[in-house]
Amino acid sequence: MLETAFTRLVGCSVPIQQAGMGGAATPKLAAAVADAGGLGMVNMVMVPADDVAVAVAALAKSTTGPVGINFLMPFLDVAAVEAAAPHCRVVEFFYGDPQAGLVERVHTAGSLADWQVGSADEAKAAVQAGCDFVVAQGTEAGGHIRGTVGLLALLDEVLDAVEVPVLAAGGIGSPRAMAAALAAGAAGVRVGTRFVATAESGSHPAYIQALVEASAADTVITMAFSGMWPDAPHRALRSAVAAVEAFEGETVGEMDLGPARMTIPKGATPSPTKDTTGAIPAMALYAGESVGNVVQVQSAGEVVRELAEGAERLLRAWG
Repeated sequence: MLETAFTRLVGCSVPIQQAGMGGAATPKLAAAVADAGGLGMVNMVMVPADDVAVAVAALAKSTTGPVGINFLMPFLDVAAVEAAAPHCRVVEFFYGDPQAGLVERVHTAGSLADWQVGSADEAKAAVQAGCDFVVAQGTEAGGHIRGTVGLLALLDEVLDAVEVPVLAAGGIGSPRAMAAALAAGAAGVRVGTRFVATAESGSHPAYIQALVEASAADTVITMAFSGMWPDAPHRALRSAVAAVEAFEGETVGEMDLGPARMTIPKGATPSPTKDTTGAIPAMALYAGESVGNVVQVQSAGEVVRELAEGAERLLRAWG
């Protein structure tokens, strides 16, 4: 398969990191990606530290592959970081200035630390904080976006700025896109939207069907779903933005968010999960520009194999 500095560092067999997407990135999905050779990730925002520890410990025991957890800095619970780190190969942070203290906590637990960044300066700060690798996120990405430039331009700048392995994120949904990122110097790719539309995803079936029916032109960078995360641009389906703007009520539905079932206000940040009820089309249906590559619901293992095997063939053909 494709061996890179990232696969050697993390211990996976293919240079693919599954994005830790809130709602979609369940332990079941992370384990399936890890079993297929990639780095599986979970996201457990607003879950108590004790529950995080139990969940990630069980996840680590359910697969022989590497798994990790993603923490969003605006919702950071340091106790949860400390609870998760001993059970994870990778602990990842996003959307905040890199902090050496957090990285040190991760390393003390024996895990690797990475930071998803939107600029070369942020990548350098992450390395100075002690991160083992960084993820360069271009504006093609779905969900919340940190930077202001596209992936290839950003990747070029980040590769020049740091010496640790760099993963490419944003618009990676096909073997050709993966091969192009690796050929450009990335040590791996981070894939999100393709994994939302998998059998192991925690996302609502109506959300997944909307992805299947969409193309790259059907996504837009917006602030429409900033109800719980202000001043943070995000890429979502245009149809969801139009639906929430036309929605006349104050609440769009209910979902399990953390320890209890919660009412979701109009324009709230969480994406709908399988147990969410209400106006699903008017909720945060995040999607990257790779959404055109989502043509059916697959298993996570099928997605990993399609991308990795196809990228390897292309790289060999390109010489």
